Amino acid sequence: MLSPAFAALRHRNFRLLWLGQLVSFSGSMMQQAAMLWHVSLLVPAEGRGMALGLVGLVRVGPVVLFSLLSGVAADALDRRRLLMVTQVAAALVAGVLAWLTFTGLQQLWPVYLLAALGAAASAFDGPARQALVPTLVPRVDLPNALGLNQIMFQIAAVVGPSAGGVLIATLGVGWVYLFNAASFLMVLLALVRMRDVPATPPAERGEVSFRAAAEGLRFVFTEPVIAWTMVLDFVATFFASATALLPIFAQDILLVGARGYGWLYAAPALGAVVSAVVMARVIDRIERRGLVLLGSVGLYGLATVAFGLSTVFWMTFLALAVSGAADTVGTVLRSVIRQLVTPDRLRGRMTSVNMVFFMGGPQLGELEAGLAAAWKGAPFAVITGGVGTLLATASVAWWVPVLRRYRRAETPAETA
Repeated sequence: MLSPAFAALRHRNFRLLWLGQLVSFSGSMMQQAAMLWHVSLLVPAEGRGMALGLVGLVRVGPVVLFSLLSGVAADALDRRRLLMVTQVAAALVAGVLAWLTFTGLQQLWPVYLLAALGAAASAFDGPARQALVPTLVPRVDLPNALGLNQIMFQIAAVVGPSAGGVLIATLGVGWVYLFNAASFLMVLLALVRMRDVPATPPAERGEVSFRAAAEGLRFVFTEPVIAWTMVLDFVATFFASATALLPIFAQDILLVGARGYGWLYAAPALGAVVSAVVMARVIDRIERRGLVLLGSVGLYGLATVAFGLSTVFWMTFLALAVSGAADTVGTVLRSVIRQLVTPDRLRGRMTSVNMVFFMGGPQLGELEAGLAAAWKGAPFAVITGGVGTLLATASVAWWVPVLRRYRRAETPAETA
């Protein structure tokens, strides 16, 4: 008998996807950390800040370019089959990265190109995957399923980078890419083994057209709570995206090498795992969701400032862990609100619009952090980013009372 905190895992299809993604996301998080480390090895020390920031820039382009199309596709096509295509595409990208690395890659542009291609696959994967989840569990278990997805993602974000640090230090970056390529097989296996997955009725399916994309945009921006949670998400992640600078902290400030880098990269996820487990238990009891959301983003900004000020490994690790815990509280609340408010026929398009904010903020933030680091150094970039997050959160709290006053009972789907 499963604890109520894991109620959604009673449903076979969700359980299969959850386990498959646990392995796949571990590989993906391992690759993200390895790619930043790889880039830092291919450029001189004085050029690292800019080179690392450009990784974010090449990733955000495909997200913006394909976001609306991917959302329309997720609402018009079979979501499970679309996921199969995206998983194969991502595996091919990782496989090519591994091959190039094993053959002695010395140039940056192939890494940037493949990072962009991987982001294009993710642009189609995210809406299809997130729109599929609500069809795998009863509506009453959806908040729990979304909380468990956060637990899964954060466990992967701990296991992936920490294991990746060990692999980089012992076998090299190429083996990280190879492991990631193999990890996508677990999601493909899960998708193949699913049974009786409910399909969106033909009459409710969207069409692949500009009109369908416009309908998704209109829905998002006429639901003020959804729109402002997306804006808050973008602003916070834009200012406080310091992950790209971790190789500089590990190599030049904390002097902890590849293994220490792996643990630093995993630190936010360690805090997030604890936070996600708590949220899975208490999400239904949080009444003033707007205030909790704003408070979590504010704490995220404070932890980022502490990270930038620290010159001691354990203090840096703790600050990153707190930032991950705070970020997860906000992420779970935003996910529950959006999925419960959004009709099934629009979930793909809502997710694709959110993806521009959710992925665009961190990736553009990495570029901003890289530019600031090249100008005044990595600590300056991180500290000013944390301060920017605090100022932005205070501004949203002041100017958007509908978000500040938002309560659980105001979610239409919960009061229906």
